[in-house]
Amino acid sequence: MRILIDINHPAHVHYFRNFSEIMNRQGHTILFVSRNKEMAHRLLNLYNIPYIDRGKGSDGRLGKFLYLVYAEVKLIQIAAKFKPDIFLNFLHPYPSQVARLFGIPSLVFSDTEHAVLHHKLTVPFATKVFTPSCYRIDLGEKHVRFDGYMELAYLHPAYFTPDPAIYNFLGLQPGDRYVIIRFVSWAAAHDFDHSGMSLSNKRKAVQAISKLARVFITAEGELPDDLEQYRIRIPFNKIHDALYYSSLLFGESATMASEAAVLGTPSIFIDNDGRGYTDEEETKYGLVHNFSESENDQLKAISTAIKILEEEQNGKRFKESRNKLLAECIDTTQFMVKEVLKYNNSISDN
Repeated sequence: MRILIDINHPAHVHYFRNFSEIMNRQGHTILFVSRNKEMAHRLLNLYNIPYIDRGKGSDGRLGKFLYLVYAEVKLIQIAAKFKPDIFLNFLHPYPSQVARLFGIPSLVFSDTEHAVLHHKLTVPFATKVFTPSCYRIDLGEKHVRFDGYMELAYLHPAYFTPDPAIYNFLGLQPGDRYVIIRFVSWAAAHDFDHSGMSLSNKRKAVQAISKLARVFITAEGELPDDLEQYRIRIPFNKIHDALYYSSLLFGESATMASEAAVLGTPSIFIDNDGRGYTDEEETKYGLVHNFSESENDQLKAISTAIKILEEEQNGKRFKESRNKLLAECIDTTQFMVKEVLKYNNSISDN
């Protein structure tokens, strides 16, 4: 099979890199096409994955619309030359629309219910849309649910083994307690009208948490000088090791909250929309604590973080919850392989 995988965000590299390795070993041909967003290209280079650059894109509604047109033209040119048998991507419209133009299957993964515009521009053109079983909305006859999370495509024990050398990178001794705080830029299409935590509450969170553990901040944008001193400075590919050994993740990123959860690290997630998967990781496993962006909830989130750090000294309970999660969820990468290979016979017959 000839498979075109389109990357629109750095997280998507993680979603599909193990799938790509497995399929390559089986003799299939994979082509990655990637937007130059944040560290997407750095990750592709790290994992020695060849790719075609489809540009950086732009923020704002007009900029995103103009980039949509550019990206689709670019993908049409690439597909005409590569001649893929199937398109694979995480929820964004360009690949599915181009796949429909070429009359070939488009398989889409999603876990972001409130990406309404992407749903409208993607689902009608996709062949199938795969989501975790806890997805809050029904996408119709194309919708296929699976018992798992996107983060298990790369953080399942089959693919990830934590490296305790992260303590050296952090300047800590093994067993030292630390907390990772994540602030996002709110620049994604589905993040319009969000503001996240107020700066004053960010400061309150850092001050309160730093009394109980070392604080490291990871942020998409600039930080005020008083918070910049806490910025984490480790190799960009070591963040999952840092998450595994962390006592807590606190912040505004759904993906990182779920990454922490599947690694057995408790997390605080602040977002007005929430996610079906972080809801489930809270109700079934007690690994995520979800809060809105309201002033009251921001303060509750800080209080909850303090309570977790005061009550949980070794995190054993959360690692046991992780074991339960792993026992009840599938290997997302193997699920991808199985679903894509369903199209292999039909392609061979043509």
